[in-house]
Amino acid sequence: MSQWVSVCALSGLDDPGAHGFSHGDDAWPLHGFVVYIGGELHAWVNRCPHAGHRLDWAPHRFLTRDRRLVMCASHGAVFEPNTGLCVGGPCPGARLTRLPVRVNAAGDVEVDAAAAQAH
Repeated sequence: MSQWVSVCALSGLDDPGAHGFSHGDDAWPLHGFVVYIGGELHAWVNRCPHAGHRLDWAPHRFLTRDRRLVMCASHGAVFEPNTGLCVGGPCPGARLTRLPVRVNAAGDVEVDAAAAQAH
């Protein structure tokens, strides 16, 4: 069963841009982020497949300087923002965990938090 939660307003995202979020309680918090690039939204669990660390180096800071790739602050792994594929660093070929994402009628970005519990 889906559990759609609002994480930010689409109008608040740059293109390209990213926004981190947390949802849930202390026992099972979901840490994730959305990336808006090329007019497309993508949502990911905020966990590097290399070491399990969070990716952001500061709140909402997920992208490389040129804003073309997602970068892990811990070990420098870089990922394609639209596929989650690691294209450089310590885990080439690994992937981020995707979350279903949509924009509701009010213009808010929503992710399906229940989908993350399945992983």
